[in-house]
Amino acid sequence: MTELMFAVVDIRPEPYAAAPQLTARLRLTEVTGAAVHAIALRCQVRILPQRRGYADEEEQGLLDLFGGRGRWPTTLKSFLWMQCSTMVQGFTGSTEFDLPLPCTFDFDVAAAKYLHALREGEIPLELLFSGTVFTKGQTGFGVEQVPWDREASYRLPVDAWRRLMDQYFPNAGWVRLDRDVLAALAQYKSARGLTSWDAAVESLLATAAARVPGDGAAARVPGDGAAGDGVAGSLVP
Repeated sequence: MTELMFAVVDIRPEPYAAAPQLTARLRLTEVTGAAVHAIALRCQVRILPQRRGYADEEEQGLLDLFGGRGRWPTTLKSFLWMQCSTMVQGFTGSTEFDLPLPCTFDFDVAAAKYLHALREGEIPLELLFSGTVFTKGQTGFGVEQVPWDREASYRLPVDAWRRLMDQYFPNAGWVRLDRDVLAALAQYKSARGLTSWDAAVESLLATAAARVPGDGAAARVPGDGAAGDGVAGSLVP
């Protein structure tokens, strides 16, 4: 039986990927001396938000995920960031290899919202490994499973995440809208001769702020009904 130990050497932004991607450099050690022909490796990457502190300016961005700071002792729990996989080539003793970590900036994804809220410091990560190990058996290849308790930890600098997003989405972000809301927003934009989506949203925010005196956080479209109902109706002229 093989005995595998995992360690994270580094996680860095990938400069030449077609889509946003971090690349984890991993060190894998087989301690019994068995020859490993290949490993079909799977990895679950989880964020451990309870293992770091947060500045006051970060709290506002975390409200949707964890509520107010008073609730954090019960709401700050680890959550899934991504699941990924790779093939590890044969080795004896130890080897290093790259694990691609594809990222998204979709604010409907909890991890993207959480990472966007952070300003500095580090992101505590936990990598949980599984997969299939191919070794040399008595009659050919042997097949084993990577034990479910194989894991590694890493603290990713927030700056690495921000540099990655700045590389692919400079001064921009993504918000997914229901089709009815998008159609109503397009009608609102055209009817007022606005030249960009930013201008349309800024106009709505200014109107909302004017209707709620003293509410500096009025960053929502008036009306909160279902798509195609209250929300869409609030957008049309």
